[in-house]
Parts: sequence; C-alpha cells; structure tokens
Amino acid sequence: MNDQEALRNLVLAPYIIKATALIKVRRKVGGNQFRHSFSTLGILLDYKFYSDSVLLKASLLHDFLEDLPEAHMDEIRWIDHEGPRVVELVSEVTKRKEESKFQYLQRILSIGSRNALILKCADRISNLTDLHRDTHTDQKISDYLDQTEKFVIPMARKVNEDMVLELTDLVAKRREILKMIGN
Repeated sequence: MNDQEALRNLVLAPYIIKATALIKVRRKVGGNQFRHSFSTLGILLDYKFYSDSVLLKASLLHDFLEDLPEAHMDEIRWIDHEGPRVVELVSEVTKRKEESKFQYLQRILSIGSRNALILKCADRISNLTDLHRDTHTDQKISDYLDQTEKFVIPMARKVNEDMVLELTDLVAKRREILKMIGN
C-alpha cells in the first residue's frame, strides 16, 4: 500500500472523538490538550509517517492517561482492532506516577520502542513551538531546552535525522531568545 492509500484508508474518527475529552484540559500556553494532540498528529504527518496507523492514532491520545486521571485504558483498547496496540504505545509514552521527569525521559531513550521515540519527538516539537517567555520562566525554558538536548535529540538520532534538525533548530532559536532578553 502506498502513502496515499494508507492515508485514504486511515480511520481516525473514533480516536478524534475520544480525544475531545482533552478539550477540558487547559495548557499553560493557552488553548487545550486536544489542539496539542492534533499538533502532534500534524507533525507526524509532516514527517510522512502515513502508513503507521497505530502511531497516528496514539498521537491523538498520547497525553490521555496523564491528563485525565479518571480515564481507563479500556476506553482506548475497545475503540477498534488496533486499540490494544494503541494502548501499548500510549502507555509507553505516559509518565508513571513514581517516575521523575528525568527517569521518564531516560526510560523512553533507553528502552522505548521505535514508535515511542518517534511519538515523543513529535510531542516535544509541538511543545517547543508553544514554549514562550510570557507563559514560562526563563529558568523553566532553559531546563526544558536542556532536557531536550540530553534526552529527546538523542531519541531523534535513533529514528529520524530530520527530527534531529528540527529539534536542534528549535532549541537554538529559543536559546537565542533567552540571550537577547539578557540571560
């Protein structure tokens, strides 16, 4: 199946409907997690991951379990025949309660599946584009950029060189902004 056929046959509607629960989860930068999920999906499409329906479906729900504590995996598992695989991927990229951010990112970098690495990179690209000084302290931005260089860019090196370039560019641009302001 070629890329056009893969996209033509992709059924995302049930996942989009499930993801609408994220509308009520506000983002610090404004907007909501539903839009962030679509941004992450858009990034994956931009990188032409057309033929991996599990990855695309999981992108819409990648923050579902973290942001909606009342949510259950079965809500995803029973959506369609790929639901169990989507649950596996969403679970893999979900930060566990007992994990620090450092442990979480280290786990994905060390033992994450290819799709977990790709999804985390797309998620971070989306988050970096939303990282602004009017919503985050300079220290928070600097720490986030450090995390990206230490964990996420190495993830991208394992899966997609173009993502390495974009992540590196986003980090450099945000560091330039911090320097211009005087840090």
